[in-house]
Amino acid sequence: MGLAALTFPIVAVCGPADAMGTVTIAQRDGTTKTYRDVGIHIRNAELVVTSADGQGTLVIGKAACTRENALVKCLPYDATLYQNGGKFRVALTSGTVWLNPTTTLQPLSFSSAHLQPHGVLMSVTTAKGTYVSLTGTVDGVQR
Repeated sequence: MGLAALTFPIVAVCGPADAMGTVTIAQRDGTTKTYRDVGIHIRNAELVVTSADGQGTLVIGKAACTRENALVKCLPYDATLYQNGGKFRVALTSGTVWLNPTTTLQPLSFSSAHLQPHGVLMSVTTAKGTYVSLTGTVDGVQR
């Protein structure tokens, strides 16, 4: 099942100028890198995250998704990194993606946190022990 296997009832999506996303990658050795102004799209039933300079793209291609109230909760299990002309499979061991397809602030289940309209919150761990987190808004949906 693809990440967007459920129909996202996003009536209006943010324009590219409104794209706001931050990715933090923490390696097992303790090094951490943060990438700001990443592009976040749902394209061809996949979550696509592209660095601001366009040099790296992470595609979450497979996930089990369910609705939890107004939010969509996905458990991703496959990803691909496109970088430096190469295509690299990224094995995921755990993680969650939350999507808010509505135009209103929504509470996260079992949390005091809320997810902004059209918001995305992702936290995954790779088989190599790398932790990847993403916060931002979807700036486009292509079906």
